[in-house]
Amino acid sequence: MAKWTKKLFIEALKQECQPHAVNVVMDFIQFSEVQADIIAWGRGEGHGTMTFKCKSEDWGIVPLFHVTSDGKIKFLLNNMRNKVRKREIIREYTLKLESNFMMDFNEDVYTSDVYFEIGELFVTKVEVEKFMHTVRGITARLHQ
Repeated sequence: MAKWTKKLFIEALKQECQPHAVNVVMDFIQFSEVQADIIAWGRGEGHGTMTFKCKSEDWGIVPLFHVTSDGKIKFLLNNMRNKVRKREIIREYTLKLESNFMMDFNEDVYTSDVYFEIGELFVTKVEVEKFMHTVRGITARLHQ
């Protein structure tokens, strides 16, 4: 597949994932369509990706997270650490992710961006909503 589209991504998602993961990713797609400045659909083989990107006056286009059609999510913290110079924005994103998921995203521990299973990370609707609230807040900070 040369280029993924929303339609192809959703078709692959429904074939590859459990219903709960499909619902969570669909929530992220709908959220991204409203909140993201840019939604990028992947170009790779095997599985599709959707990346949530925010335009920032100071740092250009900053991707915040991406999800895959095989039910995984990656928080792009290390990419942000390399691009965004306002450490308080990165610290806020890190703290909220740690609070939401009870995981350590400290720079010493989380040295590279890794994929997490959506079905394991987002068990309840409240967790999905908290994450979307976090992304909304970071997007607003990057727009300032």
